[in-house]
Amino acid sequence: MKLLVTGGAGFIGANFVHQTLAKHPDWKVVVLDKLTYAGNLKNLEPGLSEGRCSFVQMDICDPAVIEQVRGCDVVIHFAAESHVDRSIEDASAFVRTNVDGTHNMLQACRAAGVPRFVHVSTDEVYGSLGEQGLFSEDSPLQPNSPYAATKASSDLLVLAYVRTHKFPGIVTRCSNNYGPFQFPEKFIPLMIAQTMAGERLPVYGTGSNVRDWVHVSDHCSALDTVLQKGREGEVYNIGGGCEMRNIEVAKLILKSLGKSEDLIQFVTDRKGHDLRYAIDCEKLERELGWSAQVQFAQGLADTITWYRDNQQWLDDVRSGQYRDYFQKHYTQREKTFAQ
Repeated sequence: MKLLVTGGAGFIGANFVHQTLAKHPDWKVVVLDKLTYAGNLKNLEPGLSEGRCSFVQMDICDPAVIEQVRGCDVVIHFAAESHVDRSIEDASAFVRTNVDGTHNMLQACRAAGVPRFVHVSTDEVYGSLGEQGLFSEDSPLQPNSPYAATKASSDLLVLAYVRTHKFPGIVTRCSNNYGPFQFPEKFIPLMIAQTMAGERLPVYGTGSNVRDWVHVSDHCSALDTVLQKGREGEVYNIGGGCEMRNIEVAKLILKSLGKSEDLIQFVTDRKGHDLRYAIDCEKLERELGWSAQVQFAQGLADTITWYRDNQQWLDDVRSGQYRDYFQKHYTQREKTFAQ
């Protein structure tokens, strides 16, 4: 099996690459990533040194992606702009990458005859829940942020290609992820980084917004299940079955690291901030036999430990030094990474 993983130098993509290489010793993985601010080539070590993983720096909007998808058995499409706050400030990059980039990938994969295309999306396309209920695959799409709107658009493009062109596409929609390699602008790694540094923890509004948390390893195992057993044209929700208020998560992190709750600083709420997300992933459990395995308490403890044990990675990301890793290693080992 040969997989092309777009956005594979990012948080979820890198975890998927590592998990795939460990679980499937006879598979080969090609990572295609533009290396924007959220892409970190160091996330892929030691996989890049083992011979079964190669790297190509490329924008998914580049028509030349067709040369990379030819001969691949599966394309796993992670590449996306994903930070809501950035999309509120300026949505243009989100439209280009999430909509135009996905369309370009669909055209390339269709022209190359790729047998399977898994499009990785988000529960944010459903909008905001009240205090009751869960998002199912049949819930209407009601995105509230520019980011969510571009992801909903890309979902519909994939499904339109399935119906119009008999394209072998599948869409997955996952709840909030956490775990190793997550860029520290996102909530959990930001809270961890701020706590370890003894700095204020910025929490939107009153911290009452609720999210369904799933460990990234569970998300990746669900994607592995979908790419092997999922039905073309279907949408599969992926969730952790763990609803937590943001303030509760912040307090758990402070307690785990022995810091005072006085570090919490409530800040002006995000524009259009969705109140609650919660996923019903019964379809994935019933049809494909998948279920989340990581309990939140253990997953959060492991994540805190990872960031404590990888302080240099965190420091390099927060300072911007991680970009030097690409310039130093990729330029020196281009033939190895891009073969």
